[in-house]
Amino acid sequence: MPARPAEPCAPSLQRAAPLRTVPCSGARRLQRAGSQPGCSRCAPGARLHLGQPDAAGHSGQRPAAPGGPPRAQRGSGGPGPGAQTRSSAGPRYPPARTGSRSAAPRAPPCAPRAPWTPRTRRAAPARPAVPGSALTGGGPGYPPRRRPSMSKSREMRILWFLLLFLCEARSQAVSRPNFILLVADDLGIGDPGCYGNKTLRTPGMDRLAQEGVKLTQHLAASPLCTPSRAAFMTGRYPVRSGMASTAGVGVFIFSACSGGLPTSEVTFAKLLKNQGYSTALIGKWHLGNNCHNKADFCHHPMSHGFGYFYGLLGTNMRDCKPGDGTVFIRGIRVLAFTPLKVITITLLTLVALKRLGLLRVPPAVFFCLLFLAALILGLLLAFLHYFRPLNCFLIRNHEITQQPMSFDNLTQRLTRDAARFIRRNVDTPFLLVLSYLHVHTALYSSEEFAGKSKHGIYGDAVEEMDWSIGQILNVLDELRLTNNTLVYFTSDHGAHVEEVNSKGEVHGGSNGIYKGGKANNWEGGIRIPGIFRWPGVLQAGLEIDEPTSNMDVFPTVVKLAGSPLPEDRVIDGRDLMPLLQGRSRRSDHEFLFHYCNMFLNAVRWHPHNKALPRTPGIYKMLLEGMHPGPWGRVSVIRDLLKHVCMRTGDVPVNQLNI
Repeated sequence: MPARPAEPCAPSLQRAAPLRTVPCSGARRLQRAGSQPGCSRCAPGARLHLGQPDAAGHSGQRPAAPGGPPRAQRGSGGPGPGAQTRSSAGPRYPPARTGSRSAAPRAPPCAPRAPWTPRTRRAAPARPAVPGSALTGGGPGYPPRRRPSMSKSREMRILWFLLLFLCEARSQAVSRPNFILLVADDLGIGDPGCYGNKTLRTPGMDRLAQEGVKLTQHLAASPLCTPSRAAFMTGRYPVRSGMASTAGVGVFIFSACSGGLPTSEVTFAKLLKNQGYSTALIGKWHLGNNCHNKADFCHHPMSHGFGYFYGLLGTNMRDCKPGDGTVFIRGIRVLAFTPLKVITITLLTLVALKRLGLLRVPPAVFFCLLFLAALILGLLLAFLHYFRPLNCFLIRNHEITQQPMSFDNLTQRLTRDAARFIRRNVDTPFLLVLSYLHVHTALYSSEEFAGKSKHGIYGDAVEEMDWSIGQILNVLDELRLTNNTLVYFTSDHGAHVEEVNSKGEVHGGSNGIYKGGKANNWEGGIRIPGIFRWPGVLQAGLEIDEPTSNMDVFPTVVKLAGSPLPEDRVIDGRDLMPLLQGRSRRSDHEFLFHYCNMFLNAVRWHPHNKALPRTPGIYKMLLEGMHPGPWGRVSVIRDLLKHVCMRTGDVPVNQLNI
């Protein structure tokens, strides 16, 4: 049925309401509650008057589409008041819906109303781009585009700068790992299972090697504790820092020693602390304590960058464990036993001469000799009695917590303290140096490990230390810090293979196939375990057979923490990350020097000359007694090494291809 033309708004259908004027957007549809849709398109600048028809009597209906029939009223059963239909001939409106519906008030009108015309894009003449001009052509049919103003360009640059800064800060936060450095004492390279031992159970060390990188030619900077640990902390040969002795004893023995790591030296702990790291040393320090009095703590770990310390300032010795003998037996023989023997023989001789009437001896002579013998014996007993409490004590920061220290569950206590430190710093980057007292004599172990290994008390100590390593790794897994923590395991030097107690029991470890041990520069004395683990960064199960040093830990850790290396001194260590990550196949060390205290004893050469491709890989030369003599001359003293470095047998000049 044809639709009827639209009718003007009937006055009876107008809603009595006050006049309101609102803007009528060209693409907006207004609808009042309970009414039909109102005007949907108005001329620019028109306003919609609510509650009043326009001048033409329309109440907001759309006009009929061009070329089509007018809009009709919609009602029930056919054309009539209240019924509308939309023509399909118009290009703008969809077909009208049909159906029965009660009449509703008409929508408010649009006023004033402009005739509907199709919108067309106004063509703009294309303007050619003029170099240096602020305007560029927008193309046919488009208006010209204007370059951003100077202020907007500056804002964009600032925005990009901020984005780059945030990305850089985020990448630095991700790349700055935590560090856990595990250092054994007197552990031989032949003791861990991952280095070939088939009888000692070391699942913790083996796990580190399976999940990380194992160094098979890792070297200590010195075959003695104190100089090796000084080189480890500073990345420098100990002769540079003054931590190499000119006498036969190259380590600190007494806690009252005035020497120690100089305050002018820079440790990796000090640099990391400046970078916001929480730092801690738990276990053995052995780099001095005081300078001028017992309260200045100038060589204390907390004076070298460690924010927390719990452990032993000196070193573990047989004298620290009752009934395990003494390390001063040679000194006691020279300073006590020999004078007592001389005094005893003198007394017996004088008594015999007096009894035979051959010599008159005044009683004062006997009294003086007896008094001297008693004095020597009293000093010896006092030394043996007071040495332990005065040198073997545990200290937390600057406060003594146990004096003398007890070996009962000592490893468990150190491990628990290390675990607490890690838990306290879950949300903070941290450096933890866990320096074990194992397996330096006096050997000890808890009841859980005593008598369980196949290598006696030494094997028990190794397996207990390995248990502690496993506990630290478990804590990292529990706190989900494994992938963000670099773990390093090593020993300060080779095993003391000649170590025998007063009962004749061998308390030394194994250096595998290598000759020598602690206190000499044969391979057994300086080749040590070296394992790095950092999941996701270092390849698991990788072995590297390039000469590296424990001095290399300093630049490696410092660079990973985002700190620059000191520029006012020589750093002998090299960054190991290119080698560990496979970006480099050769060590950066061409020469490595090995000292017995302050005297050069051996040189290792790793030629980097590409013009000699057939040159064997590594050379090592051992020098006997090269010592600067008077007037700057070099004199060769055959037995010099006996006085500055313990050794077994003669040490001829050698050139070894190892």
